[in-house]
Amino acid sequence: MSDPVSVQREGAVAILRLGREEKRNALDLTMRAAIASALDELQRDETVAVIIISGGDKVFAAGADLNLLVDKGAQDVAELDLGQYWAPLVRCQKPVVAAVSGVALGAGCELAMMCDLIVADRTARFGQPEIRVGIMPGAGGTQRLLRAVGKPVASLLLMTGETLGAERAAQLGLVSELVEEGPALERAYALAQVIAGMPPKALRAIKRTLALGADQPLEVALALENREFLLLFDTQDKTEGMRAFLDKRAPNYKGK
Repeated sequence: MSDPVSVQREGAVAILRLGREEKRNALDLTMRAAIASALDELQRDETVAVIIISGGDKVFAAGADLNLLVDKGAQDVAELDLGQYWAPLVRCQKPVVAAVSGVALGAGCELAMMCDLIVADRTARFGQPEIRVGIMPGAGGTQRLLRAVGKPVASLLLMTGETLGAERAAQLGLVSELVEEGPALERAYALAQVIAGMPPKALRAIKRTLALGADQPLEVALALENREFLLLFDTQDKTEGMRAFLDKRAPNYKGK
């Protein structure tokens, strides 16, 4: 059997690949635990600046492995504490890019939406078809989809189980960038390299502001933004970035 996930480091970019393509990357407990463990390790690795999550060229992840859930009641599922496996991704301080080729359904779609960016190619399809097996999303699928595409489209997908093609997903803002030709991973890697060259403290500040400000009243969110903005003026990278711009040279960021 193949490993549930593999990690490839290329400079400051780490690519986490899901490894159950023969099962369409269905997310069983072994794979969920492997994803969580890999993300914890990459978060601690100071040489890694950006993480890409890829399912492969033909499928991202087709959802939860129903063998895990079919015979379980509410208390059984509660005791599984499925949220623990997503916590390392949700709290990851580093930018995370989902490279989506093929289907991202159910828990697979939720996994993609937990990332900061979604890069998709023309083969990608997104959906939350849980209603077709008698349940609903339970790892943020309703709420992240609602915030990404709005209530009318979210309601359509959630209540019918239908899927969203890559082009429509890009038009609605679910996808950060649509790749016209070739698999998504190549473009995701190019974007990750650009992000990896940015000052780390500014990246973390932007990620915090987006995460914490999204559901706040505008005035509160603006105050949060201003605080993070001001704190960056006490960093060495701010001085380096501005001086490099004025000197017309490439900056050399140190993360300080």
